[in-house]
Amino acid sequence: MRDLNQTIIKFDYDKNLKNEDYYLSKSNKHVFDFLNIWPKWEKNFVNVIGEKFSGKTHLMNIFLQKNKGIKFEGKSLRNEDLKKIKIYENIIIENLSLDVDEKLLYSLFNLIEQDNKFIIVTSVKPIVNITFELKDLKSRAKNFILLNIEKPDDELMFAIILKNLADRQISLDGKFVEFIIKRIERSYSKIYDFIYKIDQLSLKKKKSIDFKIINEVLGE
Repeated sequence: MRDLNQTIIKFDYDKNLKNEDYYLSKSNKHVFDFLNIWPKWEKNFVNVIGEKFSGKTHLMNIFLQKNKGIKFEGKSLRNEDLKKIKIYENIIIENLSLDVDEKLLYSLFNLIEQDNKFIIVTSVKPIVNITFELKDLKSRAKNFILLNIEKPDDELMFAIILKNLADRQISLDGKFVEFIIKRIERSYSKIYDFIYKIDQLSLKKKKSIDFKIINEVLGE
């Protein structure tokens, strides 16, 4: 079984995330390291990109634990939020997509630049690739530093599978995890889908996970 001690960063923050671990690997360490050098950034506008379940929200909570700031959901951004940001130096907009008030978002970007604040936007695709209708907003989007959380490497997949099964009171030998890693799609959503399915199948069959159960889930 692999030694994961060097890949685990522990934090104590929001109740719903308390005692969770954030695992560092080649897939995400560059993003973590960049956020960690705040405020020594080349630009005040940062876009953290990653597929669903890649740990973007987890990273943002870690950042806010260390640095005073406020967080909004992209699709829920409202006019009154522009007043709320006044006392904060760091603003986070999560899950930005086309489902956003473009004029309001543009106003927010202007305020951040005007007051020399910092903003982190998280999204599934790079902000420069989001097809905004507002030309000025498209122009603003080009001013972001792009930080991409890569597809999970073997070390990160190993950690995610082991930790999430442990959270479900499932102990799995390293040889089974290695077997899974070699056969599962390198995707965060696929990994979490696999974990859910194997947990359900194990409960249904009322037996511990073995190669037969693993192959049954992988073969779906």
